[in-house]
Parts: sequence; structure tokens; C-alpha cells
Amino acid sequence: MKPRQRSAIILGTLVALVLALAAAPSAGAAVSGSNLSVGFGCATAKGAGQLHCLGRIRAHRASNGKIAPLTVSTPTGLLPADLQSAYKLSGTHGNGRTVAIVDAQDDPKAEADLGVYRSKLGLPACTTANGCFKKVNQNGQASPLPATDYGWAEEISLDLDMVSAICPDCHILLVEANTPDTGSLGTAVDTAAATPGVVAVSNSYGGAEDSTILAADAHFNHPGVAITASSGDSGYGVSWPASSQYVTAVGGTTLKKASNARGWTETAWSGAGSGCSAYEPKPSWQHDTGCAKRTVADVSAVADPATGVGVYDTYNSCGTSSYCDLLISLGLVQGLDGWAAVGGTSASSPIIASVYALAGNTGSTTYGSYPYTHASALFDVTSGSNGSCGGSYLCTAGSGYDGPTGLGTPNGTGGF
Repeated sequence: MKPRQRSAIILGTLVALVLALAAAPSAGAAVSGSNLSVGFGCATAKGAGQLHCLGRIRAHRASNGKIAPLTVSTPTGLLPADLQSAYKLSGTHGNGRTVAIVDAQDDPKAEADLGVYRSKLGLPACTTANGCFKKVNQNGQASPLPATDYGWAEEISLDLDMVSAICPDCHILLVEANTPDTGSLGTAVDTAAATPGVVAVSNSYGGAEDSTILAADAHFNHPGVAITASSGDSGYGVSWPASSQYVTAVGGTTLKKASNARGWTETAWSGAGSGCSAYEPKPSWQHDTGCAKRTVADVSAVADPATGVGVYDTYNSCGTSSYCDLLISLGLVQGLDGWAAVGGTSASSPIIASVYALAGNTGSTTYGSYPYTHASALFDVTSGSNGSCGGSYLCTAGSGYDGPTGLGTPNGTGGF
């Protein structure tokens, strides 16, 4: 038998085995009508006291019935020009202000993948060499970095790409916590907020509230620095640190092009988290009357993976071959290898952090209060729901403030 024939037989046998192993549905898969999505590999907390990332990848149903990430070789989803158009940010500048991204674990391809995203989409380079990009551990040091993780790498790619899309001339600081627990991530937030030049810190992770969160809130208490946190991806219900009194809680929307004057329409995304905290006191700047404690969210941005944003990520467990791409398309290996349309409130948090940077109100931001006194400078999202709560504004979008979308989405930078 010739070597080429032998290779073909081996490959065919492997593919058959792969298809057989792939018969079960993907863990973390979600179906909404005809829309399919799958959570990042870090979307589930792995132990007590741990937090999980809040992103979802647009998916497809493979020929064997398995729901798996849909990755392609060219840009897909909403791209920088789309987001800048939708939120009226074209022509605004960050003037070198720094947006910090806090995540857990290390993405060894973070800078390289960011470079491909920016180059492919016509954005200026943002590298360690030119002083635009910096990656540090939770203590602010270049080494040692945490252990690598494919799921958190997906989260990191999303966060870095969203800062790039919204504020192309912002500097980016990536702070990687050792582990996805409250203590490590809190230390990373403290490091980010204390770094000179940082005006906003995005946190695209969360977990259930419990009696320990009030003590842990101290990590998010940094007056003068905008701290954003994703509201959650499981529909109606409260996630922390979004419920912290010291952050801007960011909900999610479904964003679509339209023929109206704005050119876009938005509704509340069914997966966005919202609700009434069981522990956090109500901030003085919140005035809704249906919740005696802290209400989530404050503002929002696109989060629906069905109308998701384009992200580039290539850190995976099998390499760059076509066979690896097959395994990814079947959901049998971890990570991505190319472009994907991504959503979740993991997307909306870095978007809003970057709008804060564009607004440039350095030193005047006091927690999430600023949008409440400038709500007229936001797009009010008035339709959609994220669950059942007796018809309350806590889960149903309407005129003015509501839980899933807060006060609305950016209309330029005036609300921030």
C-alpha cells in the first residue's frame, strides 16, 4: 500500500471515530429559536468561590447533531465600523487613555491574535513594542504569568478586540489573575485601577451572590476609575460583581441594522442578566422603586450571539491543521482557530468601558452614577424581555429605566 493511500485510510478512520464520539449534544449549548450558541470553555465555575466568564460563541449544528462553535477564515459578525456606527462613536478619540481588561489565566497568543484582528480590520497596531499593549499578572508584573487556559483565552480575545473596535487609539492593559476566584480577580482589579493612565476597567465574569460579596466589594471601590461588569448570560437573575454598588453593571441587547434614522434597532437580549440584589445596598443614584436594594443593570450594549461581534482567536488544543479545524467544528477540542461571531455580556462590558475612555471624564466618574444624570444622551431600549418576573421592569424593557438594558445604550459619549 502506498503511503498516500495509507494516510487517507487513517484519516478516514479518524474522522469516522470523531463523528461517532461527537454524537452527544455540546455542554453549555443554548438554542433560541433557530439561533445556536455555545459558552466559552470558562463559562462554568469549577468550584466554590470561583467565578466564570460570560461569553457565548455563535454555533452550528454539525452533521452528527452536535452543537459546536462556528469558526471561519474571514471576519464575521459586527465589526468596528458597525459598532461605531450603531453607537455614534465615529470620529471620537481616546487620546492614548488606557482601558484595562481583567481576566483569569493566561492567553499566550493574546498579542498575536490582537495583531491579526487590528491589521485585518484596518486598525492601527497595538503592541508591546509601540507601548500600546501590555500584559501583566495580577500583581502587575510581566512574569510569572498564570497557567494557560483555552476558555479564558476566548474571553481575553473578545475583550481585547472590543476595546480595539470601540477605541482604536486607546492603550490596552491586560491583567491576568492567577485563578478565577474572587481573591485573585479582586487583586487584579486593584492592580489595574492603580496603574497610571488607566481610566476604565472591564470585568467580563461573574457568579451567584452570597454573604461574602460585601467584603469583596472593596476591590471595586476605585472612585475616578470607571469599573464595568457584565450582568450575566442566563437571563433574569443577578450576578456579582455586576451587582456591586461600586461598578457600572452592563446588560445586553440584540442589535440589528435597520432603515430608520439611526440605522439600527435594539431590543433587550433574552440572555442578559438583571434583577434586584439580595445583599447590595441601593446606591443613591438609583431611583427605581421596585427594588429596595441595588438593581442590575445600569446601561447596556450588544450581547446577543445571534447578532454577535467579530472576534479572532487561535489558541486551541490541536494546532492549525485542517484536521484541527474539523475537531473544533465538531466541538471535540478546546479553543478556536480563526474568526467567530461572539456575544454574551462579556462583549458589552468592554464596549462600555471603552466608551468611558472615549468620553475622557478622567477623575470625575463616581461608580455607575454618571449615566443616571445624563440618560438623555443614551438610546433608550424599549422592547424585549429576559425572563419572567410578573411583568416587572426588572425583566422587561420599556421606556426609561429597566433591568435588562438599564438606562439604554451609547449614543455618542455624552452619557459617560
